[in-house]
Amino acid sequence: AFRNVQRYLGQMNAVMEENIAGARVVQAFAREEDTFAKFREVNAANRQAGIRADIITAALGPMFTTMMTITIAATALIGGWLALQGLLEVGVLATFIIYIMNFFRPMRGIAMLYNGLQSALAGAERIFNVLDVQPTVQDKPDAMPLPPVQGDVVFEDVTFAYEPDKPVIEHVSLHAHPGETVALVGPTGAGKTTIISLLSRFYDVQEGAIRVDGHDIRDVQQASLRKQLGIVLQDTFLFAGTVMENIRYGRLDATDEEVIAAAKLANADGFIRLLPRGYQTRVSEQGHNFSQGQRQLLAIARAILADPRILILDEATSSVDTRTEIHIQEALLRLLEGRTAFVIAHRLSTIRNADQVLVVNDHRIIERGTHEELLAQGGFYHDLYMGQYRRVGEWEKIED
Repeated sequence: AFRNVQRYLGQMNAVMEENIAGARVVQAFAREEDTFAKFREVNAANRQAGIRADIITAALGPMFTTMMTITIAATALIGGWLALQGLLEVGVLATFIIYIMNFFRPMRGIAMLYNGLQSALAGAERIFNVLDVQPTVQDKPDAMPLPPVQGDVVFEDVTFAYEPDKPVIEHVSLHAHPGETVALVGPTGAGKTTIISLLSRFYDVQEGAIRVDGHDIRDVQQASLRKQLGIVLQDTFLFAGTVMENIRYGRLDATDEEVIAAAKLANADGFIRLLPRGYQTRVSEQGHNFSQGQRQLLAIARAILADPRILILDEATSSVDTRTEIHIQEALLRLLEGRTAFVIAHRLSTIRNADQVLVVNDHRIIERGTHEELLAQGGFYHDLYMGQYRRVGEWEKIED
């Protein structure tokens, strides 16, 4: 019963947190009543579990009281009869009754604490279940720190699956030389993000190997690998704090001047100085007081400050207006200079200058080459590019 209370309480808190965070979406789709109904359902289950737990707790106190009363009554009757027969002194009988009361008194106290004790144990069980979860990727006992790298990245016949017998990528091989930009394109779900997740070693490959400057990344410490990677994601996460602190997250020992210099290279300095307190402006929860494009520029500034040898850009220019995209593209050109980069983008215009374009489909790399080479082949990439080009032309006609 007490485990159920903790489980339903967790579900109720999760429903509240989810719908408060997504309040705007709930209101936009007029789902307030559905949300209230879902909360009432979970709350009712939590209430019933709480009632059952309270019944158990409430029954313990009277049970021990009844047991004590029956024991005292039996002792008094038997002891009284023995006293009348001269076989037992009255003082001894009174002592026995006091002993019985002293025996049951702490038991009654424990019964009164039973509710809180069981709730605490059930909560502790859930906490320790979380603490006992082992990371899916762990360093080997003899893992060594990865020395400073030049950025040579090799995938050797890599296969990976999140679930057994359902590979997400199969037999993927690629070689990115230091300073090269490798673009990954393809339909949603093809495995592009999985490739960069494996490079970041969020997962370990099941077959094949990934090498950075000749080092198998499974043989090096994860932290030493990720310190030499820079990641700019589509959904940029900003921490509560100031703009200055969020950019400095890329390198905590950076000076204010270095942070500002990185922001200038990222084309973020202009809008930052227009903020009420400039670089000391507070960032709201998850950066909701900044636009999508502004958050991406801050993420680029953070990556520039970190100065990684290997850079990962995941959908870095999607969901922004054309003007902001131009600023982002200019910042990315500065960021990519001299670094090995893996770029994922649906906007094919962002990867025309890539040294390699890898087309991922059906969990494999089906085409590879430069932008011009793939267009000349007239294959999957050509169709993908021309389809997007036609859509852009249709929108331009509509706007005209």
